[in-house]
Amino acid sequence: MLRQYSPRFKRPLITIQAGEYYVTREDEAITTVLGSCVSVCIRDTRLGIGGMNHFMLPGDQNACPGAGASDSARYGMYAMELVIGGIIKRGGGRGHLEAKVFGGGHVLARAPSCWQNVPRANLEFVRRFLALEEIPLASHDVGGNCGRKVFYLPQSGKAFIKRLGRPMSPEALEREEAFRQRAGRAAKRQDLTIFED
Repeated sequence: MLRQYSPRFKRPLITIQAGEYYVTREDEAITTVLGSCVSVCIRDTRLGIGGMNHFMLPGDQNACPGAGASDSARYGMYAMELVIGGIIKRGGGRGHLEAKVFGGGHVLARAPSCWQNVPRANLEFVRRFLALEEIPLASHDVGGNCGRKVFYLPQSGKAFIKRLGRPMSPEALEREEAFRQRAGRAAKRQDLTIFED
């Protein structure tokens, strides 16, 4: 996670990577770069407390064959609970949450075939999760063949998207591929639970 000052947004800017999340009650901006990964931005609309996650896998059913079925593969569920829990810990309430969803592009052409459906599975997971938790979906920009750079301002709920086109930068693709490989290796170990804190 990187913290710096953004002249464009005139406030601190926190950059998160795959597998990370950030929640704040301060007047800050959060950003990430997405390919097949998904980011869900959630906020308490009354208090302006909110955050963003960045995850690769919705659950163990989306891991490659032989990867095992462990909690370490359930990044989507874990990432959602971290953001919601962070909002509640800072004084927010479940009854006033709204979400914005970004990412899920098909940009990893060299990924194994078992990973080709991951973007769609991520988006389906998010839709089901939000419906189950009764969190309204305020807006979204998902799917397609492009990467995205997302900026989110939790206090106002404003989101800014820059479509990166295809291909994504080599650095962003490398980060997603490295995270995908770590997720696959972690899912093979029944005794390992990965979490970012």
